[in-house]
Amino acid sequence: MGLTACKDAKETTPHSARDTANANFDAIYSGIAVDDFISPLQTLSSDEFEGRSPSSPGEEKTLDYLVAQFKAAGLKPGNGDSYLQPVELMEITADPNMTMTIGGNTFRYKDDMVASSKREQNVVSLKDSELVFVGYGVNAPEYNWNDYEGLDVKGKTVVILVNDPGFENPTSGKFQGTTMTYYGRWSYKYEEASRQGAAGALIVHETAPASYGWSVVANSWSGSQYGLVTQDAGASRVAVEGWLTLEAAKKVFADAGLNFDEEKRAAMAGPYHKSLPLAASVTVNNTFKKSVSHNVIATLPGAEKPDEHVIYTAHWDHLGKDTSLKGDQIYNGARDNATGTAASIVMAQAFSNLHPTPARSVTFLVVTAEEQGLLGSKYYADHPVIPLSKTVANINMDAMNVLGKTKDVSVVGMGKSELEVYLEKAAKAQGRYLTQEDRPEAGYYYRSDHFSFAKKGIPALYADGGSEPWDEETARYRKRMKVIDTGCYHQVCDEFRKEWDLSGMVQDTQMLFEVGVDVANADKWPAWNQSSEFQRQ
Repeated sequence: MGLTACKDAKETTPHSARDTANANFDAIYSGIAVDDFISPLQTLSSDEFEGRSPSSPGEEKTLDYLVAQFKAAGLKPGNGDSYLQPVELMEITADPNMTMTIGGNTFRYKDDMVASSKREQNVVSLKDSELVFVGYGVNAPEYNWNDYEGLDVKGKTVVILVNDPGFENPTSGKFQGTTMTYYGRWSYKYEEASRQGAAGALIVHETAPASYGWSVVANSWSGSQYGLVTQDAGASRVAVEGWLTLEAAKKVFADAGLNFDEEKRAAMAGPYHKSLPLAASVTVNNTFKKSVSHNVIATLPGAEKPDEHVIYTAHWDHLGKDTSLKGDQIYNGARDNATGTAASIVMAQAFSNLHPTPARSVTFLVVTAEEQGLLGSKYYADHPVIPLSKTVANINMDAMNVLGKTKDVSVVGMGKSELEVYLEKAAKAQGRYLTQEDRPEAGYYYRSDHFSFAKKGIPALYADGGSEPWDEETARYRKRMKVIDTGCYHQVCDEFRKEWDLSGMVQDTQMLFEVGVDVANADKWPAWNQSSEFQRQ
């Protein structure tokens, strides 16, 4: 299966794994099969693992299982003599018995709003905090956009639109049109509000620009919330971080004598803010505790350049369990992300069976607390076991394809790095082609663990099965299964299903395996494309 160059950024064509000294590559590649995934998928997403919440009995079972699997595959401990990297987390749980008042409205927790705090305080309050609408809450000099310009928000609560100004105004030339930038992410909005000195920050939820429904917000931002342990005990963060439903926000704007839709249009047109003649009050009663979770790190040392590493990432954690629910209480997280974790196990065995071993080391980093804001990968990137200067590339696996083989490969954040040269070669070997992700407006490039590497300048790839079924039978199957699976993201129904067609997961694992082998054996390191916002630091 010959492979051809596919990219204009570089004339040099990387060697294909099929043409290197890995004599048994084809046999290992073709040996990756559906049966390899079933046991780890069923185990990791079983009720016994209790939804794999960080710092829980479910974590202990997950770590024991992963370490045993990597040992059995013949990989070495990646952190000295240990397979684990401790990650200090701060777990803060807000008492759900709270309401928020804004003007004459009383908003109920999870029904109309959610609120929490990253500060290590038992009681955190906003009391008659003046509201200011700050449009998209963006301060982006490179886009000549600052919603906070000339505004003092110290002690005030800012109300912020979700996504960025390009999403609903794609022909305006603003930002990157419908493709979300990091400025559209909720994490950025809280960070910027904190830098501006605000007391509180409330994001207005809308399903289309957020790319998920209110139930995802209600489930993900309630219960125990995790952050990394900080020296200032969270004092640099806004006191209260929260969300309002669209309906609640419209009531607030109406009470302020304003029309929400008109104010939103003004915010899309250019940097914008407006004082709202209303005040917000809410009291968040916290319980908090420090805990230690763990990243799992396993390495296959390279034969020629063992100090240089290609790092595969996946996250093992999910949302745990909610004993307040009736019936099923466990968020099993089968697709998100037992699939990527299972693929790590299968791929580790494949690399271990290659002869000879690839020139560079291949490391599997299975991280904690992704669901709480990429905390495990962020901690690793800030405290790297392998020097960043020796980290060649990152390949990420998250929520992989369980709906059968596809003709296309969805590239999240398409066009960012030369890793796509390797990806297109591997895809063409399968008779497939690359395409941009279906919903670039959702900002998925900023929502999984590869982003922690990208921010540090490490070329990072996130890609898996696309949307074009391999054949008519697969198309019919996908249509049936999507009816069953729709709405299960971050819900208790994200469970392993015997009806899943894992042939697409096999297809993508083989493809990413080939990418990793090629990069591990390449003469040169892959680089960012010039148009990318990321470069090596």
